[in-house]
Amino acid sequence: MKRLREHAAVKSITGIVLLLLVFSAIVSVIGYRSFTDALLDQYADGAFLTARTAAQLLDADRVEAYAASGGTTEEYREVWTQMDRLCNSSGSTFIYLIQPDRTDYAHITFLFSTINHESSYTVYDFGYVRETTNDDYRGKYRALYELTSEQELVIRDKGYIETDPHITAMISVKGADGQVKAILCVQRQMDVMARVRQNYIKKIIMVLIVLVLLVIAGQSTFLHRTLLQPLRQISEEATRFSTENVTTGKKLRETIRNRDEIGALAASIDTMEEQIQDYVENLTRITAEKERIGTELSLATRIQAAMMPHIFPPFPGHSEFDLFASMDPAKEVGGDFYDFFLIDEDHMGMVMADVSGKGVPAALFMMASKIILQSCAMLGGSPAEILTKTNEAICSNNQEEMFVTVWLGILEISTGKLTAANAGHEYPVLQRTPCGPFELMKDKHGFVIGGMQGMKYQEYELQMTPGTKLFLYTDGVPEATDADGNMFGTERMLAALNEEPDVSPQELLKTVRRAVDGFVKDAEQFDDLTMLCVEYRGTGGNM
Repeated sequence: MKRLREHAAVKSITGIVLLLLVFSAIVSVIGYRSFTDALLDQYADGAFLTARTAAQLLDADRVEAYAASGGTTEEYREVWTQMDRLCNSSGSTFIYLIQPDRTDYAHITFLFSTINHESSYTVYDFGYVRETTNDDYRGKYRALYELTSEQELVIRDKGYIETDPHITAMISVKGADGQVKAILCVQRQMDVMARVRQNYIKKIIMVLIVLVLLVIAGQSTFLHRTLLQPLRQISEEATRFSTENVTTGKKLRETIRNRDEIGALAASIDTMEEQIQDYVENLTRITAEKERIGTELSLATRIQAAMMPHIFPPFPGHSEFDLFASMDPAKEVGGDFYDFFLIDEDHMGMVMADVSGKGVPAALFMMASKIILQSCAMLGGSPAEILTKTNEAICSNNQEEMFVTVWLGILEISTGKLTAANAGHEYPVLQRTPCGPFELMKDKHGFVIGGMQGMKYQEYELQMTPGTKLFLYTDGVPEATDADGNMFGTERMLAALNEEPDVSPQELLKTVRRAVDGFVKDAEQFDDLTMLCVEYRGTGGNM
């Protein structure tokens, strides 16, 4: 009888293990393919992102000048240095700029060629001419030059490859006339992907082994307890629950059919476990909800930070000005925001705004306001007209009756003329002469955006000369409060600005932030702290 029971247990466990193996094999194959495809897509996306970033380092209309430079001019070396730095920081193997022979695309000429310093491969010299690798490359070069494609990807992982399996992302480099001047290529080796896939397979095997062992142990214990030792099962269940505080899917009353004291004891233990489990689940649910809220707020913080420009210098092609901005929310998310954008090649819009309220509602209203404001600005018009359109758009669907204060300025890059309008925001601070003192500009305030329909706004003009700066901020700077309730104030802010008025905008913002931190010390930050500074350098570009 004992041998029969052991034989049945072995057969039961064997069947479950076989099903688990088949299921795991199917899931593993599907997961492996999906994992490989996703990883390859990630490789390609990263390579194209690097290519587009590298393209921004070039002046497409200067490609012929690069080709004629011999690779020795200061301009060429500066671009090559930036491209080399990008190649090594992005994990790429090669970043190179080529011009194919457009008669049959059978040869290519290297204008720029950088290599990862940790790579064992050899970089191509300037002006090196080589045959196109194969017809696949030739067809992709033709597609890019004939404008039938914006980007192309080559995957080489089969057969003999002199630089080992890799992918190559190609994008066209277009000049101002819309014609393709060259092709920018980014090559990334696939050895990392191969190692990741191998690790994935090893982990799947290890997990499968662990699962098989767990199934064998669990099923053996379950059958043994069910058929042979109900009293021992009750004892072990009580011991397990006192340690883990978690009920199992199988109740004791369902496995122990006794109608005597043993059955009553099993039912009592089940009831006790259910009550304790309910208490633990309620406590766990509350804790998980708090963690979820924390996770969502953290995600909202990252989304909000990504919504605002955060790459400096923002427009490498424009040396006529230098600009830097920062935003530090008082909570996980805030209602302040800054923005700057090119309306066209000679006009840059700048925005500093503060939404009423704090936290998530203010952040949501801030994102909507920023999008509406930038959209209105890109449609054209003066600052007053842009604020008027923005106010009408927000008032048309402002059920929560929130509002936002906005300072909006449009800088004419070629002349330094700044046209601005103020919708209830803090006064801007202007440095009228190079290295001169910063002064508060008490401009005329209009009504806040979102407060009332039909509002009109007035604008004014300022003339910025080379070397002068404009400082914008929200009320979180002058209203920063120390532990005794004293505010930082406008005078301290101006004093901080005038400590070193000739430094760069980035250093200027650091100086103000140090002054605020030194004033408030350990006091909790009450309001969002947002600042922006722009220095006009003029058409010369260097001060």
